Amino acid sequence: MKPRELIRFAAGAIIAHPMRSALTSLGVVIGVAAVVMMTSVGLGAQKRVETALSGLGTNMLVIRSGGGRGPGGPVRGGADAGTTLTSADAEAIRQLDGVRAVSPAVTGGAQLVAEGTNWRSRIEGVTPDYMVARDLELTAGQMFDEQAAETGRKVAVVGPTVVNELYGEGVDPVGQRLRIGPVPFTIVGVLASKGQTGFQDQDDIVLVPLDAARSRIIGRGLSGDQVNQIYVKAVDEDALYTLEQDVSDLLRQRHRIQPGEDDDFNVQNLTSIQEAAQSSTQTFTILLAAVAGVSLLVGGVGIMNIMLVSVTERTREIGLRMALGAKRQDVLIQFSLEAIALSLGGGVIGLTIGVAGALLMSKLGDWPAAIPAWAAPLALGFSSIVGVAFGAYPAWRAAQLDPIEALRRE
Repeated sequence: MKPRELIRFAAGAIIAHPMRSALTSLGVVIGVAAVVMMTSVGLGAQKRVETALSGLGTNMLVIRSGGGRGPGGPVRGGADAGTTLTSADAEAIRQLDGVRAVSPAVTGGAQLVAEGTNWRSRIEGVTPDYMVARDLELTAGQMFDEQAAETGRKVAVVGPTVVNELYGEGVDPVGQRLRIGPVPFTIVGVLASKGQTGFQDQDDIVLVPLDAARSRIIGRGLSGDQVNQIYVKAVDEDALYTLEQDVSDLLRQRHRIQPGEDDDFNVQNLTSIQEAAQSSTQTFTILLAAVAGVSLLVGGVGIMNIMLVSVTERTREIGLRMALGAKRQDVLIQFSLEAIALSLGGGVIGLTIGVAGALLMSKLGDWPAAIPAWAAPLALGFSSIVGVAFGAYPAWRAAQLDPIEALRRE
């Protein structure tokens, strides 16, 4: 038989039983839709993690006071272990190879007052290199300079959330007075938005010169040139891991930590954290896709079962066609085409539902929409494979029928 006729017979058989055809494709529809939606959820989670961590800064080390894991074994102390870092440590780190920027910092919280409005925000006393280390930009004004940081001038750079809460959205606060606790400051710059990282709003921040913060706002618990943490920016990712070890070795030497003793500081490599988070979300995405893929196999089994029933119901039809000259190969191709068409049609519908569902979840849950480019070819290709694989046996059964025995069936 001609290919056109085989296609026409296959299409006619599908159209003649619309309900049966729809139910046969239903498993593939659900399977493909589930794979697309679950993969989108996983990739959306990965995208959110990447955005959150990249907002903290790239190629950066964060060194905090307190116990860490040293060569001798487990963690000693933690946040309560006392302040062990100093500005002198930061200056020593600045001399290491592979360092692009270093900013010691003190952190705390304080009540802000401006134009009769109150707002509590996170305060960080930093040096100008903080902007480079954290990959920060300004939308208005300028960052205070080294002289301001060293002399403790009462100037501040504020985040967009602080501006919105104290002055109103769209207002330029540069030059305005701002009281941080009991101390008046002048706003000299506004940070570009960095968004949300976990449960912390990175835009809800006020940057002030390190000495001003240490002496006037966050001095409690600090003495001399002590700082809570040090931000270190590497020149590139290749230098980051070497720099991490060099920083650890340098601080152990400066703090006179003997071999076998635990560190009194903690070095965090944000790139390592990001890589670990990406690995976790990738595994999560693969698991979601695998679980959803099981429904595709179930859909394939459904196609095989319905096609076997169809072969039984159409035995006389098959016998009549073969008696009129149809070859076994023609019957095999026709039933295979029916299985592929049902599966491929279900794949197209499932892909449409999956994409729509992923976009809807993104909109309702404020979740990044991350529909992979390979979703369409994978869904359609896999559904076609399901049709071939699970339609092969029913097609073979139909082709093996004896014409005479088939015509005798009631």
